[in-house]
Amino acid sequence: MTHRYAHYKALKFARPKPRVLEVILSKPGKLNALDEVGHRELAEVWRDVDRDPETSVAVLRGEGGAFSAGGDLGMIEHMAADWHVRTRVWKEASDLVYNVINCTKPIVAAIEGPCVGAGLAAAMVADITIAGRRARIIDGHTRLGVAAGDHSAIVWPLLCGMAKAKYYLMLCDALTGEEAERIGLVSMVADDGKVVETALGVAERLVDGPPAAIRWTKMALNNWLRMAGPTFDASLAMEFMGFSGPEVREGMTALKEKRRPRFDPKDPF
Repeated sequence: MTHRYAHYKALKFARPKPRVLEVILSKPGKLNALDEVGHRELAEVWRDVDRDPETSVAVLRGEGGAFSAGGDLGMIEHMAADWHVRTRVWKEASDLVYNVINCTKPIVAAIEGPCVGAGLAAAMVADITIAGRRARIIDGHTRLGVAAGDHSAIVWPLLCGMAKAKYYLMLCDALTGEEAERIGLVSMVADDGKVVETALGVAERLVDGPPAAIRWTKMALNNWLRMAGPTFDASLAMEFMGFSGPEVREGMTALKEKRRPRFDPKDPF
């Protein structure tokens, strides 16, 4: 791989086909959960992809048959405890979504196994998203005790409609790949074990197409997401406000104790 990506620590890269770059979430033994380094790198990498003269299409996937189990608990605790960490990660969360949207190269996401957190954000705002039939897509924000911000407000209503978006985002119900495809949340479903192969096939077709026309089509369609920018910015502010409150402390405790959280039912405002 070229020196352009040599400084990345939490991401791996591969060139399976000419002009196709695999961006691989890699944290063996932890289902590719993102720590602070991984979160930062997943936000930054799309600028490098956009400037890479050897890449026409990027494929985002996880290592070892899983996509990403979400944020590392240590990072979440650090965010809740430290204002400076929280504001830094807030900016990274914003950059992650906008950098995927603004990257002129098409991005294909290949979802296998669990898909949660920042990895889910990148996958949902990717241009074409392919999920395995038994993939588990979960927006876990409210179960953690924070608002469903980052990508959720900007793209879920456009993909699957407001009624479905509210149901899954408020309740944190898991979606299989098949159900996600049925409601329009992902582009297509593939047999488990063939998700990456299918994504690479789509990427190869994009490489063979007219590059300017494809990129301008992406840029034009993503204006729908840019129009939702104020909604996204507000949702992100509400999410990160929650990281300083009591609900996220109960959410983190429940995760540690492997139980359902017990939130105070009293109306806070």
